[in-house]
Amino acid sequence: MIKILSKSVREYKAASILSPIFVSLEVVLECFIPFIISMLILSIDNKNNVQAVMGMRVIEGMRGVGIYGGILLGLAAASLFCGAFSGALSAKASSGYAKNLRKDLYYKIQDFSFANIDKFSTPSLVTRMTTDVNNVQFSFMMIIRIAVRAPLMMIFSLVMAFIMGGNLGWIFVGVIPPLSLVLLFIMKKAMPVFRRVFKKYDNLNESIQENVRGMRVVKSFVREDYEKQKFDRAATDVQIDFTKAERLLAWSNPVMQFFFYAVLSTVLFLGSYFIMTASGATYNVGSVSQLIVYGMQILMSLMMLSMVLVMIVMSIESARRICEILDEESTLKSPENAVFDVENGAIDFDGVSFKYSTSAERNVLENVNLHIRSGETIGVIGGTGSSKTSLVNLISRLYDASEGSVKVGGRDVREYDLTALRNQVAVVLQKNELFSGTIKDNLRWGNPDATDEQLVEACKTAAADDFVSAFPDGYDTYIEQGGANVSGGQKQRLCIARALLKNPKILILDDSTSAVDTRTDKQIREGLKEYAPDTTKIIIAQRTSSVEDADRIIVMDGGKIVAVGSHGELLGKNDIYTEVYNTQNRGGKDNE
Repeated sequence: MIKILSKSVREYKAASILSPIFVSLEVVLECFIPFIISMLILSIDNKNNVQAVMGMRVIEGMRGVGIYGGILLGLAAASLFCGAFSGALSAKASSGYAKNLRKDLYYKIQDFSFANIDKFSTPSLVTRMTTDVNNVQFSFMMIIRIAVRAPLMMIFSLVMAFIMGGNLGWIFVGVIPPLSLVLLFIMKKAMPVFRRVFKKYDNLNESIQENVRGMRVVKSFVREDYEKQKFDRAATDVQIDFTKAERLLAWSNPVMQFFFYAVLSTVLFLGSYFIMTASGATYNVGSVSQLIVYGMQILMSLMMLSMVLVMIVMSIESARRICEILDEESTLKSPENAVFDVENGAIDFDGVSFKYSTSAERNVLENVNLHIRSGETIGVIGGTGSSKTSLVNLISRLYDASEGSVKVGGRDVREYDLTALRNQVAVVLQKNELFSGTIKDNLRWGNPDATDEQLVEACKTAAADDFVSAFPDGYDTYIEQGGANVSGGQKQRLCIARALLKNPKILILDDSTSAVDTRTDKQIREGLKEYAPDTTKIIIAQRTSSVEDADRIIVMDGGKIVAVGSHGELLGKNDIYTEVYNTQNRGGKDNE
């Protein structure tokens, strides 16, 4: 896990190393301050005529006050500088590390196949890139600063406690094991709770995403109250687990306080006893007072360590979830000696069977054999669940066939470079996406170098130019997120134009004219014949009118091809096609 996560440090390695170095200097300086304070006290009140402490001669009177006061100011200023510089470096390192980590996650997800996305789910991926990265960022900052400061402070303070207080230093050594055991017990109990709570975060994000995306449906069915209750349940589940975890972690502070005051009382009692009984021969007021300061530093270090442990406990599960993404390999990869040139738009399915998961009981596609000539127009029709979309997904290698082979241009799609293949296979889905930006920006997804004239030509072919030109800003009209300010039919036509700009060898329209009327549908099909005569066109449709002029029509049912032929050949001879045609054309409604 550490090896995977450390790769994202990169250009912030220097800041990540310098921060603990300056923290170490700050600790050393802070540990000398109590010693100088004890010398200052002795210079003011030295009734027992102590001549030297740790080999350093005590300077008495106002001269000593001035010298020790100046040293204190210098140490404090140096400590302040080291602390501030370390804080700035740790902030730079942790925020930069989080930036790199998010970028690495995003880039990794971009390379995922649909199978990988299905494995993790979209809400879970969002949680990992936001909440989980924030947890790891905070832990990283604490590790390079607090996790270095606390143990060093504890070690140096223990050394100084033995130097200043002799055997009284064993009091601090004795309290460390029981306190550490209590804190470790609390951490052990809290870990499983945090593991559960992050899974529930995924469910909460899923509820939010589903509700926001389907807001129009929610409102049209007046289901706001139901969705609120569903969200409340998910939020309450997270709250219950977090409360349980925080309740466990809340014990760390009172436990620390208990040990702190117990040690403080013991040191004061024994120190006072030795001062009074030995008449200052072994201990003096300065040494005992600074021993208490060192004791506070030791216990504060333990408290800081407990805070670090709490944060690490919270972030370990986040780190594990992040590593799952970074360690995941895409199920689809370009081969080593990939082919980059797609010769033509010929498509061949040879004994193809397919299922979305290896653990699935039955295939989605079963023993498909199909051969499409380059430049042909193929219609695909069939009922819901007949696997029409699954069939075309294999052409652009969004999934790999479980059995058999899919060939494009005479080569198995697994031989091609993925980018090269997908650049030659344009897919327009029924629910395609438009992105925030102008219409021009969206269209140039198909071809970043397309001229304005090419944009207009593609839109005319897709029957989109009329409504785009009617907008006040024309092709510079801003599209809201998801295309919220255009209708479903307008969105589909813009997506068709975007696909045409790729100038692909294969164009797949997956029910992508479902939101337009039959006249516009016909206009689009006629435009495609003129615009891309040599492009292989596969049109998946629910309306027979959308495919009746295709060279061949494929009829699918239950994941199998049950018939192939022209409109005239299938009509009256294939029950499924005939039934669909008669249902849609009863009374001539489809031809009005």
